[in-house]
Amino acid sequence: MATLYLASGSPRRRELLTQIGVPFITQIVPIDENSLPDESPSAYVERLARAKAQAGLAALDNPQEAVALGADTAVVLDGRILGKPADRAEALATLAALSGREHQVLTAVALAAPGKVAARVVVSQVTFRVLSPLEIAAYWASGEPQDKAGSYGIQGLAAVFVSQLQGSYSAVVGLPLCETAELLAEFAIPCWQSLPAHR
Repeated sequence: MATLYLASGSPRRRELLTQIGVPFITQIVPIDENSLPDESPSAYVERLARAKAQAGLAALDNPQEAVALGADTAVVLDGRILGKPADRAEALATLAALSGREHQVLTAVALAAPGKVAARVVVSQVTFRVLSPLEIAAYWASGEPQDKAGSYGIQGLAAVFVSQLQGSYSAVVGLPLCETAELLAEFAIPCWQSLPAHR
Protein backbone atom coordinates (compact mmCIF):
# COMPACT_ATOMS: atom_id res chain seq x y z
CA MET A 1 0.00 0.00 0.00
CA ALA A 2 1.26 3.49 -0.85
CA THR A 3 2.10 5.94 1.93
CA LEU A 4 -0.31 8.88 2.13
CA TYR A 5 1.12 12.38 2.50
CA LEU A 6 -1.14 15.22 3.60
CA ALA A 7 0.00 18.38 1.79
CA SER A 8 -1.60 20.71 4.33
CA GLY A 9 -0.80 22.29 7.65
CA SER A 10 -4.47 22.41 8.66
CA PRO A 11 -5.11 20.77 12.04
CA ARG A 12 -8.76 20.27 10.97
CA ARG A 13 -7.74 18.17 7.98
CA ARG A 14 -5.39 16.11 10.15
CA GLU A 15 -8.23 15.44 12.60
CA LEU A 16 -10.66 14.47 9.82
CA LEU A 17 -8.26 12.00 8.19
CA THR A 18 -7.54 10.51 11.61
CA GLN A 19 -11.30 10.26 12.24
CA ILE A 20 -11.74 7.88 9.27
CA GLY A 21 -8.77 5.74 10.25
CA VAL A 22 -6.32 6.73 7.52
CA PRO A 23 -2.65 7.04 8.57
CA PHE A 24 -0.64 9.78 6.89
CA ILE A 25 2.52 11.87 7.04
CA THR A 26 2.18 15.66 6.95
CA GLN A 27 4.04 17.32 4.08
CA ILE A 28 3.56 21.10 4.04
CA VAL A 29 4.29 22.81 0.74
CA PRO A 30 4.14 26.52 -0.14
CA ILE A 31 1.57 27.37 -2.83
CA ASP A 32 0.60 30.69 -4.38
CA GLU A 33 -3.06 31.01 -3.36
CA ASN A 34 -3.92 34.07 -5.45
CA SER A 35 -6.87 33.61 -7.78
CA LEU A 36 -6.52 33.99 -11.54
CA PRO A 37 -8.42 36.65 -13.52
CA ASP A 38 -12.04 35.59 -14.18
CA GLU A 39 -11.48 32.29 -12.32
CA SER A 40 -14.66 30.82 -10.82
CA PRO A 41 -14.61 29.80 -7.13
CA SER A 42 -15.02 26.13 -8.13
CA ALA A 43 -12.10 26.28 -10.58
CA TYR A 44 -10.04 28.14 -7.97
CA VAL A 45 -10.41 25.59 -5.17
CA GLU A 46 -9.85 22.65 -7.53
CA ARG A 47 -6.72 24.24 -9.02
CA LEU A 48 -5.26 24.87 -5.56
CA ALA A 49 -6.09 21.38 -4.29
CA ARG A 50 -4.44 19.83 -7.35
CA ALA A 51 -1.42 22.13 -7.02
CA LYS A 52 -0.97 21.26 -3.35
CA ALA A 53 -1.20 17.52 -4.03
CA GLN A 54 1.24 17.69 -6.95
CA ALA A 55 3.67 19.90 -5.03
CA GLY A 56 3.49 17.54 -2.06
CA LEU A 57 4.34 14.60 -4.30
CA ALA A 58 7.13 16.48 -6.08
CA ALA A 59 8.77 17.38 -2.75
CA LEU A 60 9.32 13.72 -1.85
CA ASP A 61 12.69 12.04 -2.37
CA ASN A 62 11.01 8.83 -3.50
CA PRO A 63 7.45 9.43 -4.73
CA GLN A 64 7.03 6.02 -6.37
CA GLU A 65 5.20 4.45 -3.42
CA ALA A 66 3.42 7.62 -2.36
CA VAL A 67 0.09 9.40 -2.74
CA ALA A 68 -0.26 13.08 -1.81
CA LEU A 69 -3.54 14.68 -0.73
CA GLY A 70 -4.22 18.38 -1.22
CA ALA A 71 -7.36 20.31 -0.30
CA ASP A 72 -8.65 23.84 -0.41
CA THR A 73 -11.75 25.53 1.00
CA ALA A 74 -13.39 28.79 -0.03
CA VAL A 75 -16.31 30.64 1.51
CA VAL A 76 -18.30 32.36 -1.24
CA LEU A 77 -20.91 35.12 -0.86
CA ASP A 78 -22.59 36.62 -3.93
CA GLY A 79 -19.97 35.01 -6.15
CA ARG A 80 -17.05 36.53 -4.22
CA ILE A 81 -14.48 34.46 -2.35
CA LEU A 82 -14.09 35.48 1.29
CA GLY A 83 -10.57 34.56 2.35
CA LYS A 84 -8.85 34.62 5.71
CA PRO A 85 -9.24 38.05 7.33
CA ALA A 86 -6.27 40.42 7.15
CA ASP A 87 -7.32 42.17 10.37
CA ARG A 88 -10.14 42.78 12.85
CA ALA A 89 -11.96 45.25 10.60
CA GLU A 90 -12.06 42.81 7.69
CA ALA A 91 -13.28 39.95 9.90
CA LEU A 92 -16.05 42.07 11.41
CA ALA A 93 -17.15 43.25 7.96
CA THR A 94 -17.14 39.67 6.63
CA LEU A 95 -19.23 38.33 9.52
CA ALA A 96 -21.66 41.25 9.21
CA ALA A 97 -22.05 40.42 5.51
CA LEU A 98 -22.74 36.74 6.32
CA SER A 99 -25.28 37.65 9.03
CA GLY A 100 -28.81 36.49 8.18
CA ARG A 101 -27.69 35.21 4.77
CA GLU A 102 -27.00 31.98 2.94
CA HIS A 103 -23.51 31.46 1.52
CA GLN A 104 -21.63 28.66 -0.18
CA VAL A 105 -18.61 26.73 1.05
CA LEU A 106 -16.62 25.04 -1.69
CA THR A 107 -14.04 22.43 -0.77
CA ALA A 108 -11.87 20.60 -3.27
CA VAL A 109 -9.83 17.51 -2.48
CA ALA A 110 -7.18 16.12 -4.83
CA LEU A 111 -4.94 13.07 -4.77
CA ALA A 112 -1.74 12.76 -6.75
CA ALA A 113 0.43 9.73 -7.45
CA PRO A 114 3.09 9.28 -10.16
CA GLY A 115 1.21 9.60 -13.46
CA LYS A 116 -2.23 10.13 -11.90
CA VAL A 117 -4.19 13.02 -10.39
CA ALA A 118 -7.89 13.01 -9.42
CA ALA A 119 -10.01 15.65 -7.73
CA ARG A 120 -13.53 16.36 -6.47
CA VAL A 121 -15.26 19.63 -5.59
CA VAL A 122 -18.05 19.68 -3.00
CA VAL A 123 -20.44 22.62 -2.59
CA SER A 124 -22.37 23.15 0.65
CA GLN A 125 -24.97 25.80 1.47
CA VAL A 126 -24.64 27.41 4.90
CA THR A 127 -27.15 29.84 6.44
CA PHE A 128 -26.28 32.15 9.33
CA ARG A 129 -28.88 33.54 11.70
CA VAL A 130 -28.78 37.28 12.27
CA LEU A 131 -25.66 38.21 14.27
CA SER A 132 -25.44 41.24 16.55
CA PRO A 133 -22.44 43.58 16.38
CA LEU A 134 -21.64 42.68 20.00
CA GLU A 135 -21.40 38.93 19.34
CA ILE A 136 -19.41 39.50 16.14
CA ALA A 137 -16.91 41.56 18.17
CA ALA A 138 -16.85 38.94 20.94
CA TYR A 139 -16.26 36.19 18.38
CA TRP A 140 -13.30 38.07 16.92
CA ALA A 141 -11.91 38.56 20.45
CA SER A 142 -11.96 34.77 20.94
CA GLY A 143 -9.15 34.48 18.38
CA GLU A 144 -10.94 31.78 16.40
CA PRO A 145 -11.68 33.69 13.16
CA GLN A 146 -8.11 34.81 12.50
CA ASP A 147 -6.92 31.89 10.35
CA LYS A 148 -10.29 30.81 8.93
CA ALA A 149 -11.66 31.25 5.44
CA GLY A 150 -14.74 33.45 5.72
CA SER A 151 -13.65 34.46 9.24
CA TYR A 152 -15.38 31.55 10.98
CA GLY A 153 -14.98 27.91 11.94
CA ILE A 154 -18.14 25.81 11.91
CA GLN A 155 -16.47 23.19 14.13
CA GLY A 156 -15.77 25.78 16.84
CA LEU A 157 -17.57 28.62 18.55
CA ALA A 158 -19.27 29.73 15.32
CA ALA A 159 -21.42 26.59 15.34
CA VAL A 160 -24.03 28.70 17.16
CA PHE A 161 -24.28 31.01 14.11
CA VAL A 162 -25.38 28.27 11.71
CA SER A 163 -29.14 27.92 11.41
CA GLN A 164 -29.07 25.61 8.39
CA LEU A 165 -26.59 23.46 6.46
CA GLN A 166 -27.24 21.67 3.19
CA GLY A 167 -24.37 19.50 2.02
CA SER A 168 -21.31 18.08 3.73
CA TYR A 169 -20.47 19.21 7.26
CA SER A 170 -16.93 17.79 7.02
CA ALA A 171 -16.40 19.68 3.75
CA VAL A 172 -17.26 22.94 5.51
CA VAL A 173 -14.72 22.03 8.19
CA GLY A 174 -12.11 21.43 5.48
CA LEU A 175 -12.28 17.92 4.00
CA PRO A 176 -15.32 16.17 2.46
CA LEU A 177 -14.95 12.73 4.02
CA CYS A 178 -17.33 10.79 1.75
CA GLU A 179 -15.63 12.04 -1.42
CA THR A 180 -12.17 11.75 0.13
CA ALA A 181 -12.84 8.09 0.97
CA GLU A 182 -13.95 7.46 -2.62
CA LEU A 183 -10.79 9.05 -3.98
CA LEU A 184 -8.59 7.14 -1.54
CA ALA A 185 -10.21 3.89 -2.73
CA GLU A 186 -9.28 4.81 -6.33
CA PHE A 187 -5.66 4.99 -5.15
CA ALA A 188 -5.95 1.70 -3.21
CA ILE A 189 -5.81 3.34 0.22
CA PRO A 190 -8.57 1.99 2.50
CA CYS A 191 -10.26 3.83 5.35
CA TRP A 192 -10.70 2.38 8.83
CA GLN A 193 -7.13 1.06 8.93
CA SER A 194 -6.94 1.65 12.66
CA LEU A 195 -9.88 -0.65 13.49
CA PRO A 196 -8.98 -3.78 15.44
CA ALA A 197 -9.71 -7.08 13.75
CA HIS A 198 -12.88 -8.77 15.06
CA ARG A 199 -13.56 -12.45 14.81
